[in-house]
Amino acid sequence: MAHEKSARLREILDRAYAPGDYPALIAQTAQWSSTRPLAGNRLLDVTPVFTNTIAKYLPLIAAGADLTVSLSPLLPHDPRVVRLLRELGIPVTDQPGHYDVVMDCAGVQAASTARAGYVELTKSGQYVYQSCAKPVFLVDDSRIKLIETSLGTGDGLIRALAHFGHPDLVDRSIVIFGCGKVGSGAAAQAMAAGARVTVIDSDPIIDPPTGAAFIQARDQGRVSAAVAGAWCVVSATGAAGALSPLVDELRSSGAILANLGAEDEFGPGMPASRVLHGKLPVNFVLPEPTHLRYLDATMALVNACAVELLTGGYSPGLHGPPQRLEQRILEVAMMSKD
Repeated sequence: MAHEKSARLREILDRAYAPGDYPALIAQTAQWSSTRPLAGNRLLDVTPVFTNTIAKYLPLIAAGADLTVSLSPLLPHDPRVVRLLRELGIPVTDQPGHYDVVMDCAGVQAASTARAGYVELTKSGQYVYQSCAKPVFLVDDSRIKLIETSLGTGDGLIRALAHFGHPDLVDRSIVIFGCGKVGSGAAAQAMAAGARVTVIDSDPIIDPPTGAAFIQARDQGRVSAAVAGAWCVVSATGAAGALSPLVDELRSSGAILANLGAEDEFGPGMPASRVLHGKLPVNFVLPEPTHLRYLDATMALVNACAVELLTGGYSPGLHGPPQRLEQRILEVAMMSKD
């Protein structure tokens, strides 16, 4: 049965992607097919469900995992992929349960019990798990995650704006709230597309991408002036309601509003109709919100962290992913680019 699942999933991936789009996951599948490090273990995966997510499931199935897929209440999914998973006998749920490892996203399955621990994909999930009584690997604290967030999400923003009828960013004024991995990546991609970018962040020692203007969030006068002159305002703070204090200014402005976070960063006072894609992460309007080539290493790292938790060698609380796991995955990913 596992062979049939894998064959069907590979068939779909082969139609959509070249092997060079996901070398780390292909290598992981090949290795785990023989070592079977997840045999007999129940795993829950909360990665947003799209065609490219199928590539993440292949190594898990090859490793012998009893896999369940969870849908996130915060993020959209592709109903066609969900139907396929159910046809193949892979359970899909939105309810908490009991597992050996939970691979979470934004802490939406923190209510599930995990015998060995959790792997959390996002920065927002860090706040959910910071007092967890089990080990938690925070994948956001990795070099690999920069590939996804700085390159992939920024690219997704540009493609999403084009989807909504805004393909030309030359000399457009874009204001980005938040200069973490997502915000800095969005700024870099927007400038590469010709936009004039201003970054706003509460951290006074933030180092914005070269060429972007920087305003401290506490400088209310300059923040208001930047918003008033913006063609587009993008939220990438990772915090729910972060832009709530500016809701009146933003509602009355002529700016296009876009959210890049999993949370509603514009807050309850902002009508969903005023923000692109109804306040959902704007790149999730696309059939592929983030291209697989930017997700490959991150997905492989999440999988590897799940196997690592089963060694039982970690204390409760948050941990960064082991550097040796990162290095191994990066070497595979980089070799494919040569």
